[in-house]
Amino acid sequence: MSKISIIARQLKREKLVAKYAEKRAKLKAEGNYDELDKLPRNASPVRLRNRCKLTGRPRAYIRHFGVSRLKFRELASFGKIPGVRKASW
Repeated sequence: MSKISIIARQLKREKLVAKYAEKRAKLKAEGNYDELDKLPRNASPVRLRNRCKLTGRPRAYIRHFGVSRLKFRELASFGKIPGVRKASW
């Protein structure tokens, strides 16, 4: 489990990206890079990191399910994810 402060920082970045998305797109289309530089750094979508929705783990993230591989295995083995089951052959 990640520290709560790290998860909170990520949520704050997500809100900033959403808030400035339209303005960033407009400034980029105009080519006004001086004004673009004045926006907050955390308003850039490049600074976002995919994190597990349950634990906040930043690595081994499975996009389709929104969780890390560890939580995915746990949930899948308990049958909590519809349509997913352990392979056997």
